[in-house]
This record gives sequence, structure tokens and C-alpha cells, in this order.
Amino acid sequence: VQLQASGGGLVQAGDSLRLSCAASGRTFSNYAMGWFRQAPTKERDFVAAISWTGGTTYYSDSVKGRFTISRDNAKNTVYLQMNSLKPEDTAVYYCSVGPLITTTKERYNYWGQGTLVTVSS
Repeated sequence: VQLQASGGGLVQAGDSLRLSCAASGRTFSNYAMGWFRQAPTKERDFVAAISWTGGTTYYSDSVKGRFTISRDNAKNTVYLQMNSLKPEDTAVYYCSVGPLITTTKERYNYWGQGTLVTVSS
């Protein structure tokens, strides 16, 4: 599976961004998808995940109510809609693929290259 993340950029606090992650190489619809982020000098942390049907979603407490994960299996793409962005959301965002929906990054098998989101105050 190859994953290509896009949509990052420089925005101001309170703005919105939508990240996309296009998958190729396998049957995308059979896999759970996750978004993680890594700020400078910090660990890669869980942000959101979605089951292969799209019927189950998980969010970290820090983004719940502001971010929405969704997927379009026909387009082999997962999205992360980010609203009300804060400076502490600044990080490189990575999409990932795994067999089951989980918040644990070690259980995701494939990773995209990351897209940088910078939120200025």
C-alpha cells in the first residue's frame, strides 16, 4: 500500500484545513485508516481513525469536536477536516493503514510521507 498525504499548509488560528490521503496498491476498502501527528521533538500521537466501513470513528481528546475523519472508498481516499485550528495543532500529519481501527500507532502497517500543518497565532 502506498499513501500520499496532501493538504497541509500555513494558516491562522481559527482557520480550517482539509487533509487528504490517497491510497494505492491494495483494496483500500478493507482497511482501517488513521491520522497521526508529530510536532518537533515530540512523539507521533494519535489524532483520528476510521473503520473500513466508515461506521466507527475515534478521536483524540485534543481534537474531538473540531476535527472530522471521513473516507471515500470509491476514491481510495481518507480525509481529515480540521476546523478551529490552534497553534498547538502545528505538526506533520501522517496517514496510516491497518487491519483494524485502533488508536495505537504500532498496529498500523503502512504510513504516508506526512504533510506539514502550521498554525500561527
